[in-house]
Amino acid sequence: MLNVGMVQSTEIKAVTVTAKETHRIEHETQMSMTDIPIKQIQALPSLLGETDLLKTVQLLPGVQSGNEGQSGFYVRGGSPDQNLTLLDGVPIYNVSHLFGFFSVFNTDVISDVKLTKGGFPARYGGRLSSVLDIRMKDGNQSEYHGDLSLGLISAKGMIEEPVIKDKTSFVVSGRRTYADFIARPFLKKGFKENGEEGEVGYYFYDINAKITHTFGQKDRLFLSAYNGNDKFYYNSRYKTDFKEETKSGLGWGNSIAAVRWNHLWSGKLFSNTALTYSNYKLQTLMAYKSRDISKDSLMEDTQLSYASGIDDLALNIDFDFIPNPDHYIRFGTSGILHHFNPGIFNIAFLQEEGQTKVDTAIGQKKLQTAELTLFGEDDWKITENLKANIGLHFSSFLIGKKQYYSLQPRVSIRYLLPGGMALKASYATMRQYIQLLAFSSIGLPTDLWLPTTAKVKPQDSWQVAVGAAKTINNLLEISLEGYYKEMNNVISYKEGAGMMQFDDWQERVTQGWGQAYGVEMFINKKKGNWTGWIGYTLAWSWRRFADLNFGKRFHYKYDRRHDISIVSVYEINDHIHLSGTWVYGTGNAYTLANSTYYGFFPTNADNDLLTEVNYYEQKNNYRMKPYHRLDLGVDFIRKRKHWTRKFSVGAYNVYARKNPFYMNIEKNYSYYSSTGEPEVKRKLVQYSLFPIIPYFNLSLKF
Repeated sequence: MLNVGMVQSTEIKAVTVTAKETHRIEHETQMSMTDIPIKQIQALPSLLGETDLLKTVQLLPGVQSGNEGQSGFYVRGGSPDQNLTLLDGVPIYNVSHLFGFFSVFNTDVISDVKLTKGGFPARYGGRLSSVLDIRMKDGNQSEYHGDLSLGLISAKGMIEEPVIKDKTSFVVSGRRTYADFIARPFLKKGFKENGEEGEVGYYFYDINAKITHTFGQKDRLFLSAYNGNDKFYYNSRYKTDFKEETKSGLGWGNSIAAVRWNHLWSGKLFSNTALTYSNYKLQTLMAYKSRDISKDSLMEDTQLSYASGIDDLALNIDFDFIPNPDHYIRFGTSGILHHFNPGIFNIAFLQEEGQTKVDTAIGQKKLQTAELTLFGEDDWKITENLKANIGLHFSSFLIGKKQYYSLQPRVSIRYLLPGGMALKASYATMRQYIQLLAFSSIGLPTDLWLPTTAKVKPQDSWQVAVGAAKTINNLLEISLEGYYKEMNNVISYKEGAGMMQFDDWQERVTQGWGQAYGVEMFINKKKGNWTGWIGYTLAWSWRRFADLNFGKRFHYKYDRRHDISIVSVYEINDHIHLSGTWVYGTGNAYTLANSTYYGFFPTNADNDLLTEVNYYEQKNNYRMKPYHRLDLGVDFIRKRKHWTRKFSVGAYNVYARKNPFYMNIEKNYSYYSSTGEPEVKRKLVQYSLFPIIPYFNLSLKF
């Protein structure tokens, strides 16, 4: 061994290398698109300490949040099913945990989030209102990293490390609620006090995993997967002369998988090939069993279950071609096989041992469809100041013997004015072949995904937008946009129709027309010790159905005239970070009877039944009170050589605003007034969901 000593002879000052900022909002042809830094999402205050990607998306202009605390989102007058949500390029059909209060996306394993609300490039299709493109981390190919986190309702962890350094890596994360573990002893005690045994609980979990392998300079392979489930269960056992067992449960979840291959054919041509699978399923169960202990015989055995869902298998091939600096061409194709289960009831019934057992299935038949798309687009630099993205999206949908076709032109234009301000305009047409048939307004998992059929037509839209954008001092992005959108064949239940019916679902729906228009302002600061944004939306949204509201136009439920969001993160120093959000929105529309009268309802008895009848002059004719709240949080950070600890505390709805969640008319009956007529006193009551809710979260990165 040879040891060589070296003497320091020259010391130079540190050299800082800077590069000119290339990604500026005014340089991009694309409009109506927002890129949300994951660091900013993780820094914001959260409900119950659970960082939620979709609740951050709701804070953007043009995006409505729906009901209090819900993670669903409504974009530019559209419905939730009109949002295409992609995780590593794979559609996610149910984006919610805990009946809509949390999303399925674990931010620990997310690297990139982009929301597109209009001016859609030709490579996107299949939905009318937005594309939320979420990308998972690839996994660190040089170092081992991990993250553990403990909050009020859940715990989660993430690990990423190289398998073969600079060649193969993986990342895996998991999350689970633990409220059911904490409550289990208390609930069992409650059962025992009633002379029973049993369990009741709810939990959700999700798992993300991804493997990345680099073959060389020209080839990379990605394997990614997600699985998440929610489960509610109630089981009880009661024993006297009879042994009785009751079971009920509700479960739903998503599973996706993708194999993706990137290949660099030359310095000008790049391809991306992906085979993907997506599954969403819902299952419910209600069962009752009774045995006569003395006779050791079965007295009754009844089971009722319900299942629905959707499966997708898809193959996508996309190419990026850059023949010269003035053209960026993308083209490709995809094919999707959809399998729909619109809902099947399985009924098993045995009244008494020795009898014939009834076991049958009732419901809608399963459906198989095929969807094919082709697209081409060119981001063309026409002059130094003028750029355009011109594209065409073709789609075809086959169900049985019925086939639909659609040709959708897309154009976006940007013109750069002196002084660095960009004027932008876009026009896009979209078609949607599948839809969510929502019975409730709170995003229950019983909402059904269903296809276009010969009777139910595909949804179509066209949207035009104009705006201006500018970056100031490389710190502030400012944009102002106006848009107008029309939608045809939007879907809704008919009056009085519901999900739990045995007749053909196509007979329970109606299709109509939608319209949305508005103005959005966005001021966004992404750099510095202080970051955040101010967003404002002035908007109108309408619906019209021949079978609803006497065929007259009415406000969409989530038509919201004014919507304001103020988001702020301030890093006092390396150890203390403050964050806050304030939101304000015009109240949601709801339907209230204009008058009530009494009429006689004919019966088989001798006398007709006197019945109260409500008269509705207009659908969604009243407004809830405005919605507003303030959330605050503070992060205490301690950094060491090999680990970083963060303790987060804060509160949701700091000033305990009683925001409206549900409105109901409560009635106090006086059967006869002084005139001898029935008398009813009515009172409109507002129900609120969340007061001030404190939270904490402890995380450790290593």
